Amino acid sequence: VQLQASGGGSVQPGGSLRLSCAASGSIFSIHAMGWYRQAPGKQRELVAAVFSGTGAYYIESVEGRFTISRDNAKNTVYLQMNSLKPEDTAVYYCNAAGVLRYSTGSTFRGPDDYWGQGTQVTVSS
Repeated sequence: VQLQASGGGSVQPGGSLRLSCAASGSIFSIHAMGWYRQAPGKQRELVAAVFSGTGAYYIESVEGRFTISRDNAKNTVYLQMNSLKPEDTAVYYCNAAGVLRYSTGSTFRGPDDYWGQGTQVTVSS
């Protein structure tokens, strides 16, 4: 399974960016897809996640500014980031958790977790 992230860049405070992450491979199902970020000198933190059923999670600092969505048919997760602040500057990583993969016959492999490559988001005037 591979996760391909895109959409990072540099914007001024108050600007917007949209991140995308597509999972590919012999995927049967993905329990949750989310975005983490890691700023220099800080630990990686979960920013937002969306689950296979209904429901989403947001870290408090992005609530009302970020929106996570998921296209199950495409195994793709999006993160719309509005009203960006300098403190949102970080490398953003997408994650697919609880992935079941097709195996031989009617069996599956997993669940396993996968990470995409990071994409840099810089918010600066």
